[in-house]
Amino acid sequence: MSDIPKDLRYTESHEWLELQDDGNWRVGITDHAQSQLGELVFVELPEVETDVGSGDACGVVESVKAASDIYAPITGSITAINDSLEDEPDLINTDCYGDGWLFETSSTDDAQLDELMDAEQYADLIAD
Repeated sequence: MSDIPKDLRYTESHEWLELQDDGNWRVGITDHAQSQLGELVFVELPEVETDVGSGDACGVVESVKAASDIYAPITGSITAINDSLEDEPDLINTDCYGDGWLFETSSTDDAQLDELMDAEQYADLIAD
């Protein structure tokens, strides 16, 4: 069974969001997503200061099995990326909710946050 922290928000495309102290949102892929992909070997992240729209493909994770787009969960601007993933993409496999985070983004439309799933809703999604 996948680990689904209760304090995060989730998307249907298996990204998670966590509010940071500075008001930005940290984004990663869920435990379910990383387990489906298998061992990750490459990560392409968006550039800092790139504007993204909700649902826009903004990066790629590649595993020994497949490649998958990363989607911006909310509209905003990329404020930080996890440079560690360039040399250690497997951090996503070992700690997807911690050291394996992907990027941080601002939010320019807080109403979009209401459209995201809570842990219970996400659990129902992946149970189907």
